Amino acid sequence: MNRRVVTILVIAFVIAGATAFVVARMLGGIKSAARPVLTTSLVAANADIKLGSVLTSGNLTTIQITGTPPKGAILKPEDAIGRGVLADIYQGEPILESRLAAVGSGGGLAATIPQGMRACAVRVDDVVGVAGFVTPGMRVDVLISGTPPGAQAQSALEGLQSRTILQNIQVLSAGTEIQKDPEGKAKPVQVVNLLVTPEQAETLSLASNQQVRIQLVLRNPLDTKTDKVPGTAMTNLFADPGAKRPVSSEHVRKAPSDTFTIEVINGDKSGTEKFKSSEGKQ
Repeated sequence: MNRRVVTILVIAFVIAGATAFVVARMLGGIKSAARPVLTTSLVAANADIKLGSVLTSGNLTTIQITGTPPKGAILKPEDAIGRGVLADIYQGEPILESRLAAVGSGGGLAATIPQGMRACAVRVDDVVGVAGFVTPGMRVDVLISGTPPGAQAQSALEGLQSRTILQNIQVLSAGTEIQKDPEGKAKPVQVVNLLVTPEQAETLSLASNQQVRIQLVLRNPLDTKTDKVPGTAMTNLFADPGAKRPVSSEHVRKAPSDTFTIEVINGDKSGTEKFKSSEGKQ
């Protein structure tokens, strides 16, 4: 072989080796400079968990995630076992503090009641309960119908009035069910639990007596506006549309008198005298 060719081949091998060495050193430097990937072990649901359930070790598993864990994530299974579930948790979903009741509060309906609120039971039937379509999570208004105490009318029917006493109230449970039906089927129930304040609970308690009929009215969950509803009476249903609507007795005010009376005492004699009021002249 020609010496010149041999020289060229030797030089080529040297250059290739040097290049490979330099590239290997560069790649090694990049790998050594790369930060190790950090993972965090979180407690997650081993299967779908329903609202009101109490967590057990069989409900839980652990998953590894990269990056920053979600806020309030449970890191240890013992921090979740025995606590009630406040919202549905799905398989593989991390367990968050916001989804669990406080330690020691248990599960079921009681665990779903927020601090400062109350669950008040209202007896209903197929009509009052909107034919069974009042389900957990829905919003309702509460109406009462009856004859006000002391109302003067020729008959009980004539004095019958209707009032809206509560608006935009959340339904906690329908009967013993605190879960919505997966297929959205109506389930007629006898009792509905409403989420109310202590003051609203007192109002419902008074309305639950046998002389007043309670009715629930469904509303759009996105409609949170409360309206001023004056109420109506049975006589208004049969009144002439052009006639002036009668005002309920609770809104009637006596017209101010244009005179006032003063008792006059003169020695052992007394009498009364009437004077015109300055407001009456106005």
